[in-house]
Amino acid sequence: MQRIEIKAEQFFELLKLKDTSMWEIFSQMIDGNEKEIIFLDNEDKINFNYILPAEQEKLEEDRKEFSKQFSDKLANFN
Repeated sequence: MQRIEIKAEQFFELLKLKDTSMWEIFSQMIDGNEKEIIFLDNEDKINFNYILPAEQEKLEEDRKEFSKQFSDKLANFN
């Protein structure tokens, strides 16, 4: 499995500047092979990782599940 390391802060800043979602970027990276995307902090420590699926359908399932979990977490803050 291919490993891709991304500086998280820079990645999310670029998404804001380009007004693009991470899911759009992930969609463009799908090529039939799973990839491990590793998000690093500024000290190159792992913040979190994500296994990019081989197919668009699984990516869409992941996006929906992430959105649901994120919404649930936000609701708990209020």
